[in-house]
Amino acid sequence: MITTADTTPRLEVRGISKSFPGVRALNTVSLRLMLGEVLSVVGENGAGKSTLMKILAGVHSPDTGSLFVNGRPVVLRSVRDAMSHGIALIHQELNLADNLEIGANIFLGREPLRRGLIDNATINTASAELLRRIGLNIPPTALVRSLTTGQQQMVEIAKALSINARVLIMDEPTSSLSAGESERLFHVIRDLRSQGVSILYISHRLAEVQDLSDRVAVLRDGENAGELLRDQISHDSLVRLMVGREISRFFTRTSHQPGPVMLEARDLTTTAWPRHRNSFSIRSGEIVGVAGLVGAGRTEMLRTLFGVDQPLAGEIRVAGRTTLLQCPADAIAAGIALVPEDRKQQGVVLDLSIRRNISLASVHQHSQWGWLNRTVERAQSAEMFQRLRIRAPDDSARTGNLSGGNQQKVVLGKWLALRPRVLLLDEPTRGIDVGAKQEIYQLMDELAGQGLAVLFVSSELEEVIGMSDRVLVMHEGRITGELPRSELTEQSIMHLATCGH
Repeated sequence: MITTADTTPRLEVRGISKSFPGVRALNTVSLRLMLGEVLSVVGENGAGKSTLMKILAGVHSPDTGSLFVNGRPVVLRSVRDAMSHGIALIHQELNLADNLEIGANIFLGREPLRRGLIDNATINTASAELLRRIGLNIPPTALVRSLTTGQQQMVEIAKALSINARVLIMDEPTSSLSAGESERLFHVIRDLRSQGVSILYISHRLAEVQDLSDRVAVLRDGENAGELLRDQISHDSLVRLMVGREISRFFTRTSHQPGPVMLEARDLTTTAWPRHRNSFSIRSGEIVGVAGLVGAGRTEMLRTLFGVDQPLAGEIRVAGRTTLLQCPADAIAAGIALVPEDRKQQGVVLDLSIRRNISLASVHQHSQWGWLNRTVERAQSAEMFQRLRIRAPDDSARTGNLSGGNQQKVVLGKWLALRPRVLLLDEPTRGIDVGAKQEIYQLMDELAGQGLAVLFVSSELEEVIGMSDRVLVMHEGRITGELPRSELTEQSIMHLATCGH
């Protein structure tokens, strides 16, 4: 840890406010980041975290308020302005050209020249030193597309360090990383902190916030909600400041009497794991979790059940009838809906309104001779908008402007409008805040109470244990065991997930 007698903040925000049409994103927010400090910024979706980070990175300009770098007032009119002051933002969605080499990505747009040509030798030498600094033992000539997501995250850090960044803003950096890759990232963060780099860290994973942070600043409804010092940081104190209330019962589960078998797989074989056959069933009114390590075949199984991938063998039965699922349309017709892991790429169309997104899957139900029945569409959208408590001015708002939790509600609304029999959820709370998670859990419980069969994949064991009536555990494409609610513990799940029986 860097120690210094100088108490001047490396970066300071004073009274920043920012509004967008119909939304006040920030209201007189203040923040101080010191030399060699990891300051985490947390809050529910819509609390203003992303807007604040984009202002600090020069993407947006504040309506009112002031910014200071090393005690001096600055105006950041662009990303280039922010970079010139040593501020770099590493987005949750990585911003790399995967068809270029690592070195070319690090110096993209700032290539050194020699006799009018790009000096590749200098790029490779400088990139190799940056990669060494962050402990990434890969040649700078390797193509970015050949790297894992975790390695690409490290390239983004090297890219930021190449501009001599003294402030790194990390937005949900572990959302797509394995446990091992996350640990490597944490090691790099601690090493950079010891070198005097100041880090603003945004994450919904409160355990890693608690582990990494020197301080935590909490935002709620676009305003400062409080600040916690290192010895004050705990899960309960973070949640209390984020939502403004105690969450005495985080997971919402009501005992429902299961009904008839709604979804059944017999000897199902996926293309990803052709040597293994899996059999299981889900009853009406049940919530069944699917646990396992990264690469265990959980997502592949859901994709096969929804007709995205073709099964190599086996039988799928819905409500007692054998169903041939050659495409998602067949699954939808059978009453199966899938909320995918990547909502932005596969769940919603960001440029469309909430209303248009909600109507996408059921458009055939309110159209005739090629014409949409706008009255039915509006009524359907209004029902889901109110039922799911989507936070937006109205359902004409652009979906891409919503927080992650509200985007997830739009995806759910799209499928619930079809009134499915079976709901498949792949990482339903990934990248959303603690308050929105609780709303999703409550909705899952309500749907089970209405007779839906719910099958969900999650990498968070606490979530699996808290929400499941039963859990199927997978290892390398095979279901290694099934656990009833009475036997659900982290130890029992991990035993099966690591090929125990």
